[in-house]
Amino acid sequence: MTQRNSAINDGRKYLDPKADVTFKLVFGEHPDLVMSLLNALLPLDEDGQITHVEYLTPEMVPENPGKKYSVVDVRCTDQQKRQFIVEMQLYWNPYFQQRVLLNASKAVVRQLDKGESYSLIQPVYCLSLINDIGFESGPDEFYHDYAIVNTQHPERRIDGLRFVFVELPKFTPKTILEKKMAVLWLRFLTEVGEQHPGAPAELLDNELTSKALGIVEKSAMNDAQLHAYERFWMTVHDEQAYLEGRYIKGRAEGLEEGRAQGRAEGRAEGEKETRRKAITNMRAMGMTDEVIAQALGCSVEEVKSV
Repeated sequence: MTQRNSAINDGRKYLDPKADVTFKLVFGEHPDLVMSLLNALLPLDEDGQITHVEYLTPEMVPENPGKKYSVVDVRCTDQQKRQFIVEMQLYWNPYFQQRVLLNASKAVVRQLDKGESYSLIQPVYCLSLINDIGFESGPDEFYHDYAIVNTQHPERRIDGLRFVFVELPKFTPKTILEKKMAVLWLRFLTEVGEQHPGAPAELLDNELTSKALGIVEKSAMNDAQLHAYERFWMTVHDEQAYLEGRYIKGRAEGLEEGRAQGRAEGRAEGEKETRRKAITNMRAMGMTDEVIAQALGCSVEEVKSV
């Protein structure tokens, strides 16, 4: 089994690249870095590798003011005019996939103006990096590739939309040894930050990941960036505490509801047993089922069932 090499304690402090401000600094302002990330993690053919990118506005503003407005982390286009959306998601929620689908659909729709040919539409790729477990799959299945396929013949596809979800907590280097840059970028996202002293030697030795480390080095940040970084994590922790509070409250309410239902079912069962004994005793005294039903205020069918 391949082990991760120990980090080099170079005396420098690095901020977590998964935070909103650091992630956008690394991949939203440096075309060579986002291009490397996309080539490493997307299922692109050998002749379809990205050689040039230009950033597009991350704001997905709808043409109809009544429609939903959204912002993505990074959005860019390449030499073939394909579009790429990169998202860093800290916590999984059941609506995340729908949000990704909405943003990808907007990227398709916004490519054409009125009267233009459908042949001008270029593919849209969505790369979603998730610092959480969101898929019901095996412990080593961290990479999820979705395409539009024929359910009876999966090899038949409709080009245009491709979705890749990467669950960072499930990642281990041994799962993709053959893709060096994919391993390096995923290690950058999972092994760098305040909770990790120094940086892995392999990241320092690689030109691209070394550049990324320099960007997230704490001493390289200005006061505004450091403040935004701290504010981001404060917001994340507040949201997490709120969700945990809702979970605890919901669980307590569920337990109380269960106890109340149990008490009600217990009373009902007790009343049923009392009535059964009464019917048995009255029948032993020679009373007919009709007379017993009238005396107890129940149906004859209920009496006969005892």
